[in-house]
Amino acid sequence: MFHQVLWNLRFWKLVYKYYYIVMTIFSKIIAGEIPCYKVAENDDFFAFLDIRPLNAGHTLVVPKKEIDYLFDLDDTTLSMMIVFAKKVSVAIQKSIECNRVGLTVIGLEVPHAHIHLIPINTESDMSFHKKRPEISPDEMKTIADKIQQNFHL
Repeated sequence: MFHQVLWNLRFWKLVYKYYYIVMTIFSKIIAGEIPCYKVAENDDFFAFLDIRPLNAGHTLVVPKKEIDYLFDLDDTTLSMMIVFAKKVSVAIQKSIECNRVGLTVIGLEVPHAHIHLIPINTESDMSFHKKRPEISPDEMKTIADKIQQNFHL
């Protein structure tokens, strides 16, 4: 009896560790455990607004499969992710006044592969060192809704 109780404790401790510690914040967002401003989704990828955007419309594109480093994705998945990101960038450009949508991959802040899509007018708009704009939750929702409306698979 004692061994069974001990085994159950160890089992649930492992479940807790996996679920609450190993799972990245992006996986929790995809699972709906953490709210986000979703802009697009398909079977393999998920796109949502960055909560600390460089500019209004700054979007993160992530694979649903949790892989730490973008270039560890297999070639097919990476190719599909770029095509998905392209479709999201088209929706961003239709929704946000900008010259282009810049793309960057840094990957140090969250151990889950992701692409930043940032509406830009100048090169300095891509700087992660600049002061970030303050965007209200209502504005974020409006931006996400616009991008969703302009997104087409």
